[in-house]
Amino acid sequence: MTVTTFRRARSEEQRAERRRAILDTAAAMLAEMPVAQLSLNELSRRVELAKSNVLNYFESREAVLLELLDAESREWMAQLDAELTRTVDPEAPMDERAAKLADAIVETVASRPMLCALTSAQAAVLEHNISVEIALRFKRSSIQNLGELVRQVTGRIPELGGDGATRFIAAMIMLTGAIWTHTHPAAAITAAYEADPAVAVYRTEFAPALRAALETLLHGALPR
Repeated sequence: MTVTTFRRARSEEQRAERRRAILDTAAAMLAEMPVAQLSLNELSRRVELAKSNVLNYFESREAVLLELLDAESREWMAQLDAELTRTVDPEAPMDERAAKLADAIVETVASRPMLCALTSAQAAVLEHNISVEIALRFKRSSIQNLGELVRQVTGRIPELGGDGATRFIAAMIMLTGAIWTHTHPAAAITAAYEADPAVAVYRTEFAPALRAALETLLHGALPR
């Protein structure tokens, strides 16, 4: 493996630049491969640093991916807020506003495959092999993100209330990860679907499945 000679960053700005280079490289890799195939060895090779030097900035592969997930989540929230502002009429009937909320979530989430892939791997993969410090940092940021999402949702559908919006958002995030996993199966499962129409009944498309799930969630959460 060819790597550049490591020179220790002497300022916070230099350290931030190197952390950003590592994160940008990991994001580029996720455009080519699933989360499970992204290794620290390959990340180090592509960023042109020795593995030990990458570990000076992130304690593990999972720490890199958790930071990517947090950053991608915040970018998605800004995108969602803009889409809700554009599409949701605050004077419209409740059911119409709820439908627009579901549409906006599906459209913005589906446009961010890296967010979906990282969300699907969060509990089973990304939250392992990390220190308590990294776990606390991620969870505290997640709480802030949740608060922002509650603000966005209750701002358009106040009928949900804070508790209802919190439950809806938590379920939405878990469903996003689960549905993404099932709609992006392993190669053998995809080949089985193509080989036998009888088993292809299990083939599901991500956006329609998420849209149907959100409709069900909102139907149960909204007052009637």
